[in-house]
Amino acid sequence: MLGNKMKKIPAIALITLVACTCAAAVAGPAPWFKWRSKLNGKQVCSQTPLGPGWEKASDAFKDPHCSKPAPSPR
Repeated sequence: MLGNKMKKIPAIALITLVACTCAAAVAGPAPWFKWRSKLNGKQVCSQTPLGPGWEKASDAFKDPHCSKPAPSPR
């Protein structure tokens, strides 16, 4: 009885691995945004918030230079 359960564990692990791999393959890159400093107005391009002293200054971009606008989500 224990041998039958042990055979199912590798199959479940394989199915989980394949499902996670497929999900990762479909995912796209994270968008880039222009962020503006609340202190001096300087703008930088980043994928993540820079902290409490920064506010989002634009919609999404496709590139790290914030020069190619990303398509709007549908």
